[in-house]
Amino acid sequence: MNQITDTKKFSLSAEELEKFQRDGYIGPFDLYEKDEMEANLQALRPKLLNTKKAIYGGGRAVSGNTNLANYDRHLDIDFLADHITRPEIVDRVSSILGPDTLCWRSEFFPKYPGDEGTDWHQADNFSNVAGSKHPQIVWPEDADFGGTITVWTAFTDASVENGCLQFIPGSHKTMNYDESKTMDYNPDAINATEKNGIRRGFFGHDYRQLQKDPNWSPDESKAVSQVMRQGQFIVFWSTLMHASHPHSGLTDQMRLGFAGRYLPTSVKVYPYSTELEEFGGQASLDKFGNVLTSGTDTYGHNRFVDSTVNGHPFRTNQ
Repeated sequence: MNQITDTKKFSLSAEELEKFQRDGYIGPFDLYEKDEMEANLQALRPKLLNTKKAIYGGGRAVSGNTNLANYDRHLDIDFLADHITRPEIVDRVSSILGPDTLCWRSEFFPKYPGDEGTDWHQADNFSNVAGSKHPQIVWPEDADFGGTITVWTAFTDASVENGCLQFIPGSHKTMNYDESKTMDYNPDAINATEKNGIRRGFFGHDYRQLQKDPNWSPDESKAVSQVMRQGQFIVFWSTLMHASHPHSGLTDQMRLGFAGRYLPTSVKVYPYSTELEEFGGQASLDKFGNVLTSGTDTYGHNRFVDSTVNGHPFRTNQ
């Protein structure tokens, strides 16, 4: 796949693309003013609590300290539908992936006072947490890449004290984990395990179980703490070694991030799955659809939706 530079207003510059290729991430970029994002968040809170229209609502969607009912809320909440298609985001994504892109998943990542940090991890085909162990995304055989582009937006301030992201620059070029291995789900381990002196976990799993070399450990001396103000976003490969700090509990305010995940339309999404089974929860994919965020789809192997369940249309950037 050829990376391109185009004339869209928010496309990455040649220098930014070079940095992204080297480090595996770029940003943060401003999207909302702090007061604007806070107002959006306050309006969003009651909608997040109401999962009646959420496509994974009901059933066994609630599990551990993650909640499948709050996956893909861009499919039922109009603000999030507009957010994932913002040209400030999509122009940058398409300057990496090419002109034809889709958003296949969104997730909220809350971190509450006292919560553990997230394990160092990489994700390539996302079979790592799938109960079926089937790949959730499949790139063409001749593709130069794997994984997905993640756009992580700080819906609150993200600091070292409240659990901001951490990256190891350049680590996206080598996968240190075998996603075909199995991680044991143990909700009792949440907030109860120290690794190298830091409380870390992976939503009831231990990501070390997927290591190709059980004696390997990430070089945390190279880690960068990604402090972000409320309303900013950052772009990174899911194959980049990333983690988060614990929430120190020094404030009673949660940290909240919202991640949109993007692919070129050539990639197959959920080609082997009729349901999500992750983190001890389960939900049908019957109501799922990808969102075309830029260009066109000429492949025809993915399911798309053109509006939310409320009838709110998605914007496709050209």
